[in-house]
Amino acid sequence: MQLTNQWYYSTSAIDKKDCNKLKRIEKKHFESALVDRHHEITKKERVTGINSDFGLNKKKRVSDICWTTQQWVYDLIWPYMISANEQGGWNFEVDAAESVQITRYKISGFYTWHSDGGSDCLSVYDIPDNSFLNGKVRKLSMSILLNDNYEGGELQIATSQKGKSEIQTPEFNKAGSVIVFPSFLEHRVLPVTKGTRFSLVAWFLGPPFK
Repeated sequence: MQLTNQWYYSTSAIDKKDCNKLKRIEKKHFESALVDRHHEITKKERVTGINSDFGLNKKKRVSDICWTTQQWVYDLIWPYMISANEQGGWNFEVDAAESVQITRYKISGFYTWHSDGGSDCLSVYDIPDNSFLNGKVRKLSMSILLNDNYEGGELQIATSQKGKSEIQTPEFNKAGSVIVFPSFLEHRVLPVTKGTRFSLVAWFLGPPFK
């Protein structure tokens, strides 16, 4: 188990049986992953919030995804988020989670630099009919590696140390390993060079930082 100021992870926390079960979830419903193609924030958006533009962009991301809201999955991952939030020293106010994503990266699959959310008032979900998400932002991101019989596909996180920007590569390469980090940190997945990489991705939400 390793703790840094930027992320928190536990090696081989999820057993092989659960990893395989997660890999099989909704496996018939994989679809090409979309990305937010929105770039510049307008003056209006600085007041009303950002308008996302989701679509395919194979220069930014190549992977397949499916979704689940099965309760046993939340029961499995929630304690790791609680532990990371405490052990990491963040103590963010978190009270909800989005649908859980299962991601599949085949050979040459990748995801360039991105953050999962700004965690500020510009990033607030405006979904009045969804009490779990409405008025909240992504605060913590989690990734669980579901297999390790592939090559490449390293997860990297951009950090700042003593005024210098650095690219960190956590030792996140064993099936069942769990990593949690603040959603505003930029990160990427390098291209897979052999085999297929499977992971679970979850986002945990709360009120925006003030």
